[in-house]
Amino acid sequence: MDAHRCTGTLPQLRHPDTVMSPDRLGAMHQTRISFVRSLIRRMANQNWQTSQYRWDLSEHGFGTAIYRLTTPEHHYHLVVFSDEIADDERNDRVIAEKWDITFALVHGDVDDALLAQLQSNVPLQEAGRNTSKVLVLARANKSVRVFDHLVEALSQGQQPDSQVLASVGYILRTTAVYGNGKFGIADFEILQDNHDFNLSFSAQMCAVYMLRQFSLDWIHFLAQQQGGEQAIQLARPLQRYLGVGNATGLGMAPYLINHPRIVDQWLSEREKAIAAISNKTITPSGCDTITPLLQRACLHLQQVVTIDAHQRALNHRAVSEIETVINTLHDAAKQHQSWLQWLEQNQSYSYETQEIALSCLLELYPDDVDSFENTMNADENLTLSPGITVCDLQDVLATRYRWALDIDFSQPENTYWFWYRSEDKEEPRMGVRGQEPGEDRELGLDIAYQVYQLNLALAKEPSHSTLAEFLLKQPQFRSVARRAWTLGHCPMGDIQMNVLSQSALPMHLLRCKLAMFGATKFDPRSDRWVRVTFFQGAPLTDEIHDGEWLFPLLPADHTDTHANNCVDTTSQPEDNA
Repeated sequence: MDAHRCTGTLPQLRHPDTVMSPDRLGAMHQTRISFVRSLIRRMANQNWQTSQYRWDLSEHGFGTAIYRLTTPEHHYHLVVFSDEIADDERNDRVIAEKWDITFALVHGDVDDALLAQLQSNVPLQEAGRNTSKVLVLARANKSVRVFDHLVEALSQGQQPDSQVLASVGYILRTTAVYGNGKFGIADFEILQDNHDFNLSFSAQMCAVYMLRQFSLDWIHFLAQQQGGEQAIQLARPLQRYLGVGNATGLGMAPYLINHPRIVDQWLSEREKAIAAISNKTITPSGCDTITPLLQRACLHLQQVVTIDAHQRALNHRAVSEIETVINTLHDAAKQHQSWLQWLEQNQSYSYETQEIALSCLLELYPDDVDSFENTMNADENLTLSPGITVCDLQDVLATRYRWALDIDFSQPENTYWFWYRSEDKEEPRMGVRGQEPGEDRELGLDIAYQVYQLNLALAKEPSHSTLAEFLLKQPQFRSVARRAWTLGHCPMGDIQMNVLSQSALPMHLLRCKLAMFGATKFDPRSDRWVRVTFFQGAPLTDEIHDGEWLFPLLPADHTDTHANNCVDTTSQPEDNA
């Protein structure tokens, strides 16, 4: 596809230099068009039905459970295997070989033969092989502290200590959720004509959502086994409050670099949604709608528990700034300002605050925003148009890759890191150049450096010569030239980050992708991996609706489904999670 087709008629978008800054990407939050929100809306609007189909668990909670999902056109089954493992075998890293839970989302029926095949392969994860009837392959571990506390309290006829739940936010956390043809499962192309799961990562998100229901059923079952008639179920507001955790490390960062057209599509559509509503005039009713959302965001940040001092400081600052932002709303309405003008006035605030304001603003106009969820899928081709000259590509580099060309790569701090994959589990890692082994297996993630070198090489060529002639002489630049030309003509283009820099924070890349998925409760465990929560605050499977559940809060009253109690627990660590 011609790279120029990336442009077309677009609303006025924010400049790529603004949007693609790693600091801003590292402050993103869930929005209406994040994948978890799109999935729940589709489930609600099409009346998808979920039910427990099979429950073959021992009194200790080990065995097999199957859930059935029925849509207007198809049916699916989530097959869950619960296994007993030792505490020292519970590891969130990719090097783990055993997990508390392994599961698969299967298209169609699960007969005895298929179930036997799944039992032999799903618990093995990467080491197993599966049929193309499997759409998603995944695994999860318990939050031991929450799990044990819930079972003990409910078995004794008591509701749990809500602060224990607030410190974690989930019962199970996934450590990998595979789709798109890995290990023999269905390729995404198979789903493109499937109206249930033709949106980006929708099958994976659905499997995680159904796992959430299993986690609740699991603790209720074990409480009943231990407590008998005195056992009770978790209060429904607390059930809604619990999502599914996720532990994500460096492995997610290369995805964003290696799939630039996908990143461009996701962020371009998000920016189009913002542009579609930003010129609307602020009204008193709009102020009345967005103010509670902003207030809820403050409470949510105060309730987020993180061991990371930097993230705690960011959260505290955003809470203070949002209170000031709220105070500007009614004056903006009196002056008949647009939301764009209001957003521009907020540019002095932190990225966290700005991105929270955007997330809240998008909630005001579902009719204008929600349709953008249908255009998240991307053509991943990187192409060069016929007849391009050296000068043409130089112009693109000068206008769209200034951020890379201005880096002084002669300085050691700008080539400090190298990225490689470990030999044992193909796990992405970072090493210090010249000091740590693995440099001979360096991955080609250094886009800024490649663009810089390409520009130096182009400068030695006659500007009127064709790019084809240049690449015939120097074919090593073919890949980066194709990428730069294509992304240079797309609305957002490359993430403006030198991943080799000593100051580079992979966390920004992880946060960007997780926010597009719809994660909340960001808890960095280091600068290279993070824990988040999916579907926290989402409706349960028997009450699915298309309403908003932005910035989930710990319920103030177990009987009040919409309570917004604020409990400041930001300084408490997540023990034994």
